[in-house]
Amino acid sequence: MLRLASGTFSPSCRYCVEKLTTRHASQRLSQKPLLPANSRTASSLLQSTHLTRHRAQLTCQYSTLARPNLRNLISPTNRIVQSQQRNMSVLSKLRPLLKIRYWILGAGIGGGYSAKATYESWKDKVPDMSWLGEYLPDADTVSKFIPNVDTDKYRKFLLKLKKSIPELPESPDMATLKGYLPDADRMKDWSPDVTMDDFSSVFNEDNSITTGVMTAMKVNAEGSEEESAKKMSDKERLQKIQEEFLQEQLKYQRQLERLEKENKELRKQIMLKGDKAVYKRRTKKSLIDMYSEVLDELSEYDSSYNTQDELPRVVVVGDQSAGKTSVLEMVAQARIFPRGAGEMMTRAPVKVTLSEGPHHIAMFKDSDREFDLTKESELEALRREVEIRMKASVRPGQTVSMETIAMSVKGPGLQRMVLVDLPGIISTETQGMASATKESIKMMCEHYMSNPNAIILCIQDGSVDAERSNVTDLVSHMDPQGKRTIFVLTKVDLAEKNITNPRRIKQILEGKLFPMKALGYFAVVTGRGNKDDSIETIRGYEEEFFRTSQLFRSGVLKASQMTTQNLSFAVSDCFWKMVKASVEQQADTYKAARFNLETEWKNNYPSLRQLDRDELFEKGKGEILDEVMNLSQVTPKQWEEALWAKLWDQAAEHVIENIYLPAAQTESAGHFNTTVDIKLKQWADQQLPKKSVLVGWETLQEELKGLMDRGKDAQNHDDIFDHLKEAVIKEATRKHRWQGEAANSLRVIQLNALEDRSIAEKSQWDSAIKFMESTLQDKLFETESKINKMSGPGWVGRWFKWQYQSQDQAKCAATKTELEKIVALDEGSKQKHPPYLAMDETTTVRKNLEAQGVDVDNDFIKTTWHEVYRRHFLKQALVRANECRRGFYYYQRGITDTDLECHDIVLFWRIQKMLQCTSNALRQQIMNTEARRLEKEVKHMLEGLGEDPQKKLGLLQGRRVTLAEELKKVRGIQEKLEEFIEALRKEK
Repeated sequence: MLRLASGTFSPSCRYCVEKLTTRHASQRLSQKPLLPANSRTASSLLQSTHLTRHRAQLTCQYSTLARPNLRNLISPTNRIVQSQQRNMSVLSKLRPLLKIRYWILGAGIGGGYSAKATYESWKDKVPDMSWLGEYLPDADTVSKFIPNVDTDKYRKFLLKLKKSIPELPESPDMATLKGYLPDADRMKDWSPDVTMDDFSSVFNEDNSITTGVMTAMKVNAEGSEEESAKKMSDKERLQKIQEEFLQEQLKYQRQLERLEKENKELRKQIMLKGDKAVYKRRTKKSLIDMYSEVLDELSEYDSSYNTQDELPRVVVVGDQSAGKTSVLEMVAQARIFPRGAGEMMTRAPVKVTLSEGPHHIAMFKDSDREFDLTKESELEALRREVEIRMKASVRPGQTVSMETIAMSVKGPGLQRMVLVDLPGIISTETQGMASATKESIKMMCEHYMSNPNAIILCIQDGSVDAERSNVTDLVSHMDPQGKRTIFVLTKVDLAEKNITNPRRIKQILEGKLFPMKALGYFAVVTGRGNKDDSIETIRGYEEEFFRTSQLFRSGVLKASQMTTQNLSFAVSDCFWKMVKASVEQQADTYKAARFNLETEWKNNYPSLRQLDRDELFEKGKGEILDEVMNLSQVTPKQWEEALWAKLWDQAAEHVIENIYLPAAQTESAGHFNTTVDIKLKQWADQQLPKKSVLVGWETLQEELKGLMDRGKDAQNHDDIFDHLKEAVIKEATRKHRWQGEAANSLRVIQLNALEDRSIAEKSQWDSAIKFMESTLQDKLFETESKINKMSGPGWVGRWFKWQYQSQDQAKCAATKTELEKIVALDEGSKQKHPPYLAMDETTTVRKNLEAQGVDVDNDFIKTTWHEVYRRHFLKQALVRANECRRGFYYYQRGITDTDLECHDIVLFWRIQKMLQCTSNALRQQIMNTEARRLEKEVKHMLEGLGEDPQKKLGLLQGRRVTLAEELKKVRGIQEKLEEFIEALRKEK
């Protein structure tokens, strides 16, 4: 009663109020469903219960029933009478104005109805506190403690008592109560109008009120033990309720999973029921596949516009071994990445496109092989392929690579999104790593996170100290406001075992511990430490952990922040919101880029088609093959003439210097023929066949090159293919090898031709003479040119052309003059001078030159003599060849006792016949075999170049090519973006 008078409840009364308030709220809540249809967990029900209790506490503290206004309880009848008297006086004064009652009658009725409606609405909002009547004492109970007391006087007494009695402690004993409660004298001073008889029943012999108070306390104490027991049982009941909520949550979660599985199975059956071709077309046109194709196009687009990184994707970053790859595998529902024990496994960015499909499969972008993710052998093959591709992408001397490995994963129930798994951030470069590995990984992560539309999935290891984190500082620097960051705390099961202060995890998940902000915070468990566990095993372990986790029971973890399934839902939702917000802007950007490129093309290449590098290569390939095919249009005569000229050009030096000149120095025709036969056979056995094959191959090259050179003079020639043609011909000729059997066949043909000395017809004789004269004249011209160069300009050049002799040339000219005197003596005699100078002749020439003041040595004289005698011999040979025009008759009759020496004519006939037979054999080899082989080799080489983008990039260059390439890529990106936007609008 004293606490009621002072405006506060006792602890027992407060507990009862809270309990009944909770019961009252739960009764109202029971009228609604236990779990909403769209709820995934029981967290909303728990929050509703806590909120009801909180409202009950507020009601106990701030309602008018907690602190009743005692003035309203004193004489309410008098107040009603006074109010009625005031109302009557007002009506009497307004009586003259009732003539306008008809004007305001309608307004009054309407206002009254509105006031009543307002009152009823307020009344409905006020909580029903009628249940407090069970706990507030009535008049009979009060009369038991204070009998025969005037109510009005007692109210006045209570008012003064309320103002004078201080607040009592929670559990006062008797001594403490005597210090707080007033005695009879003090009560008399407070209320002089009340006699002591009125309080005689509540005071002791020492005029204290302790007995009355203790009587009331005894009444309260009767149920104290029961209330304490109830309080303890309520704690257990609350814990039991929480467990029931968890069980209900798991029950509904299992039901949802069962329904999802049934839904997946039905969708799978529907997908498989239709035609496979139709299904393939439909899956190719799905939103996520279309979006992934756009990203693939952007990754290959390299220009100055730098817009390839403006479209959203989920970038997975974290410290090394923080669980990035495990989180991605849980989202993909398959263990698709290589595994390592603490070592770096992710060495290159891996772009994973998740989409829904009837079968759980994975594919690489550049491969048609499908990996069945439901089979362990296929999973192992996939992980091995990923590891091989990562190692192949890393250049020598480096540890990580910027080359992206693109793959797609399809399966029932997968959330549609594009994720990029990056190498883990490291603190120290260990043995075997490149020197710049740490900085390279950091730059790679910054490059992907710098995209303003990229969603950053920040992975933090929950089992290590927060102060050891490297990724949080980097993420906070790239996204200070946290508008596109989702924080994921992994290994929560280990954190629960090791952590001593659960509040740190709560601070992490509330964004209060790390210096970063995020859109959402999640706690996940991605394994038990066993790398061989399947996804189903890990998921079951995760659910079991969170169901029994003390972090969840104590309120540190919220149901909406747990499990990778909730994480995947949140990431997918954020991803598509970002896509819808940014994709149209990107489409406009590429539309403007396309307009600029098309304008440049129209201004610079108005009459040319827009052919990219691949299309240009195909066009150049066709032209090269056409020109190779033109070899078949070369006539046999043209081939033989070209081969004959090329072959004699290569063999003439050997024939003149090593065969004809040495044989011509012999004394008789018999010795001449013997020397010629020996030397010709040696030449035909060792050098001639190989030299002939080489001549045939060079002739084929020159003819092909000539065809291409003639093509450059055509009116419609496109010089953009010149470099390609030159490279192809050069490489083809380098690799082409003449058939090895050709040399042996030529050897037989050539030996037979050289052994035949018979000239059957006069035309053949004349032809041999003509061949000999043309050959000797060419050699004579070369020799005279050499002598003129050695002796310098003559008197005509010195006088008319202002040319001068050097000292050596003057010595050579003087020496030549002296040697010509010796040659002149030989012309009139029948005895031929040998091709060398005798010692006395050399001494004579040197003495004569010394007499003229020219100092030369013997070697200088012999060198000059070689050229002078050579010229003399060639002139004499030409004279003999001319004289032998009439010697065919003597040759045919076998007459040898004549002044004519025509055995050298027979030699040149044998050489000419060998050249004709060799040319004919080489022509047949080229036309029947080698030209076709060359055509195949060129075609094979072109096919190899077509499969090598780097070589095509070097062979086809220029602004025309790069402009067409950019225009094609921008046009393709814009079209794919527009197609994706149209499909996105239809889905909305």
